[in-house]
Amino acid sequence: MHFSIPETETRPGEGGNGAYVAYNIHVNGVLHCQVRYSQLLGLHEQLRKEYGANVVPAFPPKKIFTLTPAEVEQRREQLEKYMQAVRQDHLLGGSEIFNSFLRKAQQETQQIPTEEVQLEVLLSNGQKVKVNILTSDQTEDVLEAVASKLDLPEDLIGYFHLFLVREAKDGAFSFIRKLQEFELPYVSVTSLHNPDYKILLRKSYWDSAYDDDVMEQQVGLNLLYAQTVADIEQGWILASKEQHRQLKSLQEKVSKKEFIRLAQTLKYYGYLKFDPCITDFPEKGCHVIVGAGNSELNFQVKLPNDQIKEGSFKVTRMRCWRVTSSVPVNNGTSGPTAGKSEVKLELAFEYLMSKDRLQWVTITSPQAIMLSICLQSMVDELMVKKSGGSIRKMFRRRANGALQRSDSQQAVKSPPLLDSPDANRESIAKVSSKLSSVSLRAISHSSSSTDIRANDFHGNFAFEGIGDEDL
Repeated sequence: MHFSIPETETRPGEGGNGAYVAYNIHVNGVLHCQVRYSQLLGLHEQLRKEYGANVVPAFPPKKIFTLTPAEVEQRREQLEKYMQAVRQDHLLGGSEIFNSFLRKAQQETQQIPTEEVQLEVLLSNGQKVKVNILTSDQTEDVLEAVASKLDLPEDLIGYFHLFLVREAKDGAFSFIRKLQEFELPYVSVTSLHNPDYKILLRKSYWDSAYDDDVMEQQVGLNLLYAQTVADIEQGWILASKEQHRQLKSLQEKVSKKEFIRLAQTLKYYGYLKFDPCITDFPEKGCHVIVGAGNSELNFQVKLPNDQIKEGSFKVTRMRCWRVTSSVPVNNGTSGPTAGKSEVKLELAFEYLMSKDRLQWVTITSPQAIMLSICLQSMVDELMVKKSGGSIRKMFRRRANGALQRSDSQQAVKSPPLLDSPDANRESIAKVSSKLSSVSLRAISHSSSSTDIRANDFHGNFAFEGIGDEDL
């Protein structure tokens, strides 16, 4: 998740008291909540009490006198760095203290009272599931309500997740993000004030081997079947004419398991496809369609000469990645509606092109955050498998914060890459050939310059050292 505080707002105090400065916390370039310095200080003190001063980042100090505009801007930058550092820390960022603070602040900012409402959740085939929830219910509560309505067994709930999507006129879905533990789904979708935004239920794992677990139960089988049919119909999964004929025959026989088994053999099964966007690889300004799945990002690139090239970037060869948001500067005059401003999002990952050559590859897309979430979840899944852990346990460990990661390493061969980059591109980083024991931890970095408000760096625990025989 990409946290930033791109602007502040001067608000009148209650009961005739003096004005105060409010800080607009954005998540993924959209306003999440508006808070005062004192509220963030209260959060900081709670975290210190629970986890200790040596764990929690430093907090901007109090000021005795009214802040000057320059001091307000300095504090905004400091608070932004503080929130990013807390979120990047797996202990603090996954804590109930942090998440409940953000949920409460989100509800207060949008001024939505706690009451019972009906929320509509879509399945992959467009079917609507209506559940009665509270406006203050968090993501896991809503997911469990949907599972209960569908009679999905409790041990399969974690195999699915709720996603915020945007529905196009043709009925296709553009994935915005996976709903997180720090937000209230009802508030998140209604605060956008756009009926095109929906909440969608979809499987949350990548490895098709886990399909067997889901297909053990009829409801799980039905959900997976509906998703597979939808993915084929919208062209996410590729099939030849003969394969289409076989699939149609299985559909007519209502042979759902056999249908899924055949689909598992097809290209791009289980991939999440993204809207067309721009990349700088193999050269700047190339149009690309990105797919995430099978522990890789797949690129279908349209070169300037209209030639189409395809290649894959394995997550095990990504040393780290970052998300960058660029937002308009408004000198502190914007209010809560600033979240509607146009925000430029980029995902960049540092990739091991050869034994000692790392190169940054950038994707410019409104879905950059979703791409980052996909990379992180693929890494999480890989690390659980490598450590011999249970994926069932991984899915049900929500309440205790973030997943524990293993530092175990294993050589993984990669598929052929795209053609070598243009010789005129910027210089490429060099790394030591001794990569077999590399295991980076997440790094938090912020830049609050005029245009670029924040960079979130993610170290990759699944990064592999690749030997000569693998290149």
